[in-house]
Amino acid sequence: MSLEPPFPTLDDMMRHIGEAGRRMAEIGACEGAAGNISVFANWPVEVLSRFPLVEEIELPVAAPALAGGTLLVTGSGIRLREVYDRPLENLGVLQIAPGGTHARLYTAPSRVFTRLTSELNSHLAVHNDQVAASGTNYHALVHAQPVHLTYLSHIPRYRDPLELNRRLFRWQPETIMTFPQGVAVLPFIVPGSAELMAATTTAMRHHHLVVWSKHGVMARSDTSVKRAADLIEYLETSAHYEALNLSAGEPADGLQPDEIRAIARALGMEQTIF
Repeated sequence: MSLEPPFPTLDDMMRHIGEAGRRMAEIGACEGAAGNISVFANWPVEVLSRFPLVEEIELPVAAPALAGGTLLVTGSGIRLREVYDRPLENLGVLQIAPGGTHARLYTAPSRVFTRLTSELNSHLAVHNDQVAASGTNYHALVHAQPVHLTYLSHIPRYRDPLELNRRLFRWQPETIMTFPQGVAVLPFIVPGSAELMAATTTAMRHHHLVVWSKHGVMARSDTSVKRAADLIEYLETSAHYEALNLSAGEPADGLQPDEIRAIARALGMEQTIF
């Protein structure tokens, strides 16, 4: 889907990124400089008044579907919890050139980073893939490192996608409602690598959230960056339940498969996990 006018302004999008980053900090999902966020908008966005410094850069991966659009991205080494109060220091803006191999990078004199996030290749590749497939004029990505979910991905059985989905989806009815097609799980792949970029792009064709085992998660939304953050919060809450149950010796069995199927039937919702 695409957003309809009136479109969010640059200030709106900066505020929304800040709110999403602040919430990730509140749930303990972006310690220090962990985590990164990007938002793609394919409508005219005036950026010079806020970000007057301009340089031409080569993108780490071609993104032709984003040509002519604008990408707001967090800087490398910044703290997501500080974006809301100091967006000009912590964000850069890319305006993608025709062909999608280069861009103009706009920043503010007060910026505190030397380059954009180290996961920029994955952000660009996923945005490009989603925009090319759907034609959406808006797409948001949030990478964070929620404690309980990341911990579970260090346990071998939770790196099995079906096992992780079934164990996490049993704790709250909202989970199957939020993720009717489940969530993807990748093995450990070196952060920032071309391999992680490719695997994430493929996984996100079928899922709105992918677990990067032993690293964290990435979530996407074509309606709101805060919605992408919500997805992480939903799954982290389920992971917290699962970790509590493990620490207690697994006395609880959670929602049963027939109960979860009943929820889906009541909502007229197709799901592929149970």
